[in-house]
Amino acid sequence: MNAEFKDASKSPLKAKDLKTFEGLDFFKFDSTFVVKAVLKRTPDSEWFNMKTTDDRLSKERIYGVVMFEIKGQSFQLNVYQGEELMQTEGFEDYLFLPFLDQTNGDSTYGGGRYLDLKIPDGDTLEIDFNKAYNPACVYNEKFSCPIVPRVNYVDIEIKAGVKDFVK
Repeated sequence: MNAEFKDASKSPLKAKDLKTFEGLDFFKFDSTFVVKAVLKRTPDSEWFNMKTTDDRLSKERIYGVVMFEIKGQSFQLNVYQGEELMQTEGFEDYLFLPFLDQTNGDSTYGGGRYLDLKIPDGDTLEIDFNKAYNPACVYNEKFSCPIVPRVNYVDIEIKAGVKDFVK
């Protein structure tokens, strides 16, 4: 991830931030935040316009609900599938898991973080919160980023993945 951010041709960073960029700040890897989740598909879900950080609307549907446990607590989150992405080569099986947690606005970006998942063959999948990343708009407001739905709030601290970006 840091290599991509340092590469001016791929980086979401502004030119002025790229000059001084040394690396993203990550939480230390914690296996507590690698969970096995049960996926309950919602095949008849309606397409809707997910709000973003600008006027753009992202056409999404709830692909399913993932249910998992962390530190003895049960959680469920919606996983989304984008209409445009599912028609893009290489992204046909892509799922989007945006989430909020108790670290937001403190050690992580206030608007939440994202995870990328793939549609599993069965009804279970691994969710690795150590791979949580910030929306691109955290680094540069020219990007349009989906706003994390409040329903995807995890009422614990997910001290895993990327921390907030300090400009």
